Amino acid sequence: MDIRLVEGSIIIDELRSYLGRLSTMASDHDVIIQGINADKIAGWEHVESAIRKAMRSMENGTNVANDLGVEIMRYASGKRQIGEAFSIGLEEGKMNLLFIVIGEASSVENAVKDLSGSIEPSSVMAYSDMKKGTIVSQFCITDEELGAVGDEKIPDLVLERVALVDVLK
Repeated sequence: MDIRLVEGSIIIDELRSYLGRLSTMASDHDVIIQGINADKIAGWEHVESAIRKAMRSMENGTNVANDLGVEIMRYASGKRQIGEAFSIGLEEGKMNLLFIVIGEASSVENAVKDLSGSIEPSSVMAYSDMKKGTIVSQFCITDEELGAVGDEKIPDLVLERVALVDVLK
């Protein structure tokens, strides 16, 4: 199984229509395509941890969602409930995003080519101070936590939230 991450920015005029096109593209290429709001991601380690944990839960039968893409969102969002996990998903308007594409290598490669044509490539995954407010809100990071460990530890606090998704079952 091959996994590719595609980052960039896009303008989504109508979310339901766009998600429908993504679903069709995923079916056409026989891959999983999961879109995530990159402004709510605290770096590559955050995404990689969420993917690993979601894949492990699917393999072990401890998954909550029946779909690997949704299971990845659950971990990436730090939320146990599927409905709450969509808080880290795509939204209408201009946004930075990450596509996670999973499948057989040649299928993934073709899907990535199709996706790349619809987005403006840019580096949007790394944690930055511009993401602080959005991430603190998404992951319910308290002022007390920030006071104790400092703003520079926000990515570590996010990784902790990803790990706690399993504990809070």
